[in-house]
Amino acid sequence: MKKEEILKKVDHTLLAQGATWDEIKVICDDAIKYGTASVCIPSSFVKQVAEYFLKFETQGNGSGKKDGTGAISDGKISCGPEMPAVCTVIGFPNGYSTTATKVFETEDAIKNGADEIDMVINIGWAKAGLWDKLEEEIREIKKACGDNILKVIIETCLLNDSEKIEMCHVVTKAGADYIKTSTGFAGGGATFEDVKLFKENVGPDIKIKAAGGISSFEDAEKFIELGADRLGTSRLVKILKSTN
Repeated sequence: MKKEEILKKVDHTLLAQGATWDEIKVICDDAIKYGTASVCIPSSFVKQVAEYFLKFETQGNGSGKKDGTGAISDGKISCGPEMPAVCTVIGFPNGYSTTATKVFETEDAIKNGADEIDMVINIGWAKAGLWDKLEEEIREIKKACGDNILKVIIETCLLNDSEKIEMCHVVTKAGADYIKTSTGFAGGGATFEDVKLFKENVGPDIKIKAAGGISSFEDAEKFIELGADRLGTSRLVKILKSTN
């Protein structure tokens, strides 16, 4: 698989607690240059990022579309015609905010210009087997998303396989767009085994996002081969920047 094809599936991510606008802007510039699917950034930066992308578009550099593309030729990467989506996180990273709080966060993020929402489930509810409550929360957040994409982070490193399988069913029934492995803040990230498990247990309309610890194009390609449609990582762009 060509590197530009992999990059089209990348949510170029910076969610560190100490992230500054200068650092977020670098993520945005890289996402445009390298043609990633989105930038995934803290909600406090959503409005600023959306305005930054709009300014880029109005200068005649982009088409206004929101699924990034790019082209690599002779080791050089040129900006594609489409802009990255603006993705942000809700209930992040612990997931134990109230449903009402998560709904408000979602509505506020979309009002500020978010195209995609990555929400963290209430992991305690999953450990307690409160599947109906989890399904209802995801439904409420999806309703707040409207036509915007919703990805549901289940934090696989904190769940056993039977809980992961049940969450595949919950996410499917709740009508989310993606199931996502990890926040990257709980001591574990995406594994090949978890993506394979997701693929075997989610409904046909549910896509998969692998996130956390993806550090090479070889691993990225394997995650895609196993069924991942998105990859949450910043390392792939860093690899290209270090070699160009």
